[in-house]
Amino acid sequence: MRSPPAVAVVDAQTPGNVGTIARAMKNFGFEDLLLVDPPELDPDGEAYGFAGHAREDVLPNATELTFGDLVSEYHTIGCTAVTNEDDNNHIRFPFSTPAALVDRLASVAGPTALVFGREGVGLTNEELAQIDEICSIPASSEYPVLNLGQAATITLYELRTLALAPADTQLPDLERVRAPEPTLERLYDQWDDLLVEINHPEEKREKAGRMLRRVYGRADLTAREANTLLGVLRRATERPAERDQ
Repeated sequence: MRSPPAVAVVDAQTPGNVGTIARAMKNFGFEDLLLVDPPELDPDGEAYGFAGHAREDVLPNATELTFGDLVSEYHTIGCTAVTNEDDNNHIRFPFSTPAALVDRLASVAGPTALVFGREGVGLTNEELAQIDEICSIPASSEYPVLNLGQAATITLYELRTLALAPADTQLPDLERVRAPEPTLERLYDQWDDLLVEINHPEEKREKAGRMLRRVYGRADLTAREANTLLGVLRRATERPAERDQ
C-alpha cells in the first residue's frame, strides 16, 4: 500500500487556515499534516474551531519541522498560482495541474509532500528553487490567486483517489445498469404508435424515430426510467381515443 502524500503548510499567518486545511485533509482521506513555522494553535482557538472532526486526529497529530527537513526528507510538490510560461526560468516551470498530478503519483512510491505557502505571498522563489516540482490550479488569468484554504481544498479534492478508495466515500455505487433491449424496443414502438396517433407527417416518422433512438441510446436509460417513459407515452397515445368517445 502506498501512503497518501503528506500536506505541508509553510509559515501560515492565521491559525484558521491551518484548521481549514486540516478539515479538507479529513474530508478527502489525508492524514499527515506537516507545519513549518506555524502560528500558535490553541486548542480553544481558530485552528481547532475551523478543523471540524480533524481536531480529533489530523490537527493534534501534526508534525512541526523546518523547511530544510521538509525538502530533504520528502519529494516535494510546491503549489503556486504564479507560473513561468516557458523553460527560460525553471523556478516555476514546468508545472502540473492537480488532475494531471494524480495520474502520475498513483504509481509512485515514496514519501511525498504537497507544499502550500503563506496567505499573502505563497512560497518564495528561494523556497521554490529547493522544491522538486510545481503544481498549479487552472484559474482565471485575470485573478488566478486563491485563498490558501481554498487552494488546498481544491488540490486535495483532485488528489482524493490517492487517499480514498471509492468504497470509502459517502456516495452510492454510481454504476448504471442499462435497460434491457426488449424494454427499449417497446419504448421505441410506443413512440411509433404515438407519432401515428398525433398525425405526425408520415414521411417524417422514420427520421423522428431514428433521432429518438439516438437520444435514448446516449442517455443509457435504466429499466425504471424506460418503464416510466413507456407508461407516459402509452397514456399519451391513448388520450386521443378517449377524447373521441
